[in-house]
Amino acid sequence: MTGKKDKITRLFNEALKRYSLISDGDRILVGLSGGKDSMALLELLAQRQRIFVPRFEIEAAYVRMTDIPYLCDEDYLRTFAQSLGVPLHIVETQAKSGEVKDESEEVGDKRGVCFCCSRHRRNSLFAIAKRLQCNKIALGHHRDDLIVTALMNLTFEGQFSTMRPLMAMDRFPMTLIRPLCLIRETDLVQWATDHHYHEQLKRCPYDQATRRHDIKAIAAQLEQLNPEFPYTFYRALERTFSNGV
Repeated sequence: MTGKKDKITRLFNEALKRYSLISDGDRILVGLSGGKDSMALLELLAQRQRIFVPRFEIEAAYVRMTDIPYLCDEDYLRTFAQSLGVPLHIVETQAKSGEVKDESEEVGDKRGVCFCCSRHRRNSLFAIAKRLQCNKIALGHHRDDLIVTALMNLTFEGQFSTMRPLMAMDRFPMTLIRPLCLIRETDLVQWATDHHYHEQLKRCPYDQATRRHDIKAIAAQLEQLNPEFPYTFYRALERTFSNGV
């Protein structure tokens, strides 16, 4: 466990430094979904907060979607956040009536189930962050998420782009950060096992029936073809971060 823990902590700290994700005086809201990635993110940030420089504050928020049938143990999330000394805020929202469509309808139309759910959860996070006077929102996207998003954008939209580690919003006085961007999902799975994270009580029913799931399988095939694929592809993505693409 020690070797894996050291690797994840090292890559987490490297991402903070490489992309200048945290500055002195930041107030950061962590989007806590109940999944392994966001829980690892909260724990890593809470540990990093104990180091004197930079000085920053963190709070966490869980957004309950009332019309998407997944379920988390909210008492467990409260206990988890409390054990890290992080305040947890729980709010609920829903996708607007008639806006959520089956994933099969997503061709030529971004408004699939995952898109709408993600958008409304994100809007709720912006509202909470504004109320708490946070200037940054931390999200638990890892390296594989960034790669799959790039493959989706390339395949369906004809552009080579992805979620950035550091992204200032145009319409909101807020910056999104993704401190797990250098960490592989397999390492986070092992981290969650070693730390005995509780799984969600009921997973999202759309989890295995999305275009993202299909593209993720293609990414796995590319890694079988070339084991260096996740690293060479991410290096190509890093050029888009600096080029402003």
